[in-house]
Formats: sequence, C-alpha cells, structure tokens
Amino acid sequence: MKGRVQVAPVGDGDVDRVGAFLHTHLNERVPAEQWVRALDVPWEVERPNAGFMLLDGESLVGVQLAFYSERWIDGRRERFCNLGAWCVLPEHRLHSLRLLRAALDQEGYHFTDLSPSGNVPAINERLGFERLDTATALVPNLPWPTLPGRVRITSDPREIERTLRGPQLDLYRDHRDAPAARHTVLTRGNEWCYVVFRKDRRKGLPLFASVLHVSNPELFRSLSRRFARHVLVHHHALATLAEERVLGHRLSPSVRLRSPRQKMFRSPDLRADQIDYLYSELVCVPW
Repeated sequence: MKGRVQVAPVGDGDVDRVGAFLHTHLNERVPAEQWVRALDVPWEVERPNAGFMLLDGESLVGVQLAFYSERWIDGRRERFCNLGAWCVLPEHRLHSLRLLRAALDQEGYHFTDLSPSGNVPAINERLGFERLDTATALVPNLPWPTLPGRVRITSDPREIERTLRGPQLDLYRDHRDAPAARHTVLTRGNEWCYVVFRKDRRKGLPLFASVLHVSNPELFRSLSRRFARHVLVHHHALATLAEERVLGHRLSPSVRLRSPRQKMFRSPDLRADQIDYLYSELVCVPW
C-alpha cells in the first residue's frame, strides 16, 4: 500500500530486501546475497544501523548504506561512518536528500564517501565535505623477470599471519574476511610490506587492481614490479591503479589518469592525511 514517504534505519531484519533492491536497481552484477554479506562487516563495531531506507507505505523505494568503524588516531578512539551505495527510484528522487541527511545527522562521527559519482560530489560539497587528492597512476602489470634472492611475495593467509606484527596484523585480521579485500605481503630480508587491494572495473572490464593500503611505501616502491607480476599472474589484473596519497609517490612506468575517481570526507577536526580507505564499502563490496 502506498502512503506517506518515510525514512527508517536499516536494521538486521531489513538487509535481505535492501540487498535485493540494490541488485535490481543499482548494480545487477552484484548479487543480492553479496550486498547482504557486505553489510555484515567482519570487524567488531557497535553499529546503530546499516544505513537508511526510504519507504513509500510498505514499499522500499530508496537506500543509503552506511559502514561503521572505530579507529585509533593520535591516541584517540574515533568513530567513522562510511557512506556506501545511495540509490533512489526515479519517481522518489525528490526525497533523496532525506536519506543522506538521516545519515549525516548522526552525531559523533567522521564521514567518508569513497565512491561518489555523477552529481554526488557537488551535493557533498554543499553539505561540508572536502575532496581528497586522488591523483592516480595507471601502472601496467607486466610479466617482469624475477631473480632468485631474498625477495618473496605471498597471498597465503598462513604466511601473512606469520609475517605481520602489531597494528598491521590487527588490520589484516579485521579485513581478511572482507569480500572485496585482497591481501599480499612483500618481504625482503627482515623488511616487509602489507598491501591491501581490490579488483576494479574500468569501461566495464574487471582487469584492474586498485591499491587501498600500503604499510611500507618505500619497500613497495622498490618491489613494485614484483607486485605487478604477482597481481597479473595470480589475480589476472592487467594494470594497477595507485593513488599517490596511498603510496606517497608515483610509480614508474605509469600514466597519470586525467579524471581519477573522487573520494571525500567530512570531519570537524581530522586532516585529509588521517583518512584512509579501510573499514569501508571499498573492502566490502566487489563490483
């Protein structure tokens, strides 16, 4: 029955129909059960909801997903809300901002939007968001020759567990079951670098590895060709997309993208360099 259009939080009992809605109306390549799994984040967090939904009577007509986390930054525990998929049926688009505002009206959170598209960045800016510098290099993944030596690269979970220490091990354990996150460790002698990346599409082709986290940028730089060979052979990615803010430098050989994808954040006191891409839709939703 149609009725007054209302905004309601997405609770545990709503995720099945939210997943079906997003599969049908946003991205048919992502099965409904994959959306449902994505909302069951693998890290520990007390979340108030899984986002918000727009209801016309009993009919679901819009969704704004939200992924929550708690992070330690400069010795303080900070709460984050990552805005995920935002989809409203055309005949109800006038109510779209009600969904977004419902999420943003939650107090005590830093907000990120790491996959805004279309006119969303402009809307976000009017609501106080800032754009991150997402200068991105496209690096061809070539079958570079390798020589025997002290360098090793692995995606084996047991070896990753044995290698990582401290906060990086905690990050891995929080993300090892995240559906879109892929994990690699590069080692040379006593040095190691933990890398989190995801497979991405460009022009509809799922042939790209997007780097989300690098624990040791200098080691990664010196071993980047090993990484390129690894993701080509083991993950069938023909190129790597590497943001300079994630790596701290531009890889070579590479081509800088003319129009890199936007990423944004809104915070009363955090700086752009304190914002990363973990604990978000990017590690939870493969598309």
